[in-house]
Amino acid sequence: MIVINLDVMMAKRKMSLNELSEKVGITLANLSILKNNKAKAIRFSTLDAICHALNCEVGDIIEFVDTPD
Repeated sequence: MIVINLDVMMAKRKMSLNELSEKVGITLANLSILKNNKAKAIRFSTLDAICHALNCEVGDIIEFVDTPD
């Protein structure tokens, strides 16, 4: 399973959802869906903007967690 650790990186950078939304240019609703692991997909341009805003690597945000089938 793919897990999005956006909330972890935001906490480390002391950045609110509102602030990240403004920096990245994504609506709060879409960012919230991503943060809560409800997203089905993410555009590379969005991922690039998030990594740039949080000054992090893709692997800091996206993680693969092996789960039993």
